[in-house]
Amino acid sequence: MIALSDYLILGGILFSIAVAGIFLNRKNVIVLLMCIELMLLAVNTNFVAFSHFRHDITGQVFVFFILTVAAAEAAIGLAILVVLFRNRGTINVQDLDSLKG
Repeated sequence: MIALSDYLILGGILFSIAVAGIFLNRKNVIVLLMCIELMLLAVNTNFVAFSHFRHDITGQVFVFFILTVAAAEAAIGLAILVVLFRNRGTINVQDLDSLKG
């Protein structure tokens, strides 16, 4: 049987990879969005693990809300990226700094 600590270690590794991806690659917006999604996946893994081991459905309900927010974030983020690419011709973060007020 898989222990709770195994799930928590997996969630910690996924979260660490996502944080490292954000800090190491600050040029591509798509990679940044993928890292944010990986962070949400790590949190969801922990919620489901705690929900299973405590025999409580509350964690799984939170996962549904997080997945809904993540899907909306991905759809809106990709739509914004498509518009930026059409207007600017690039999606590099350093080239988009002219959007500052």
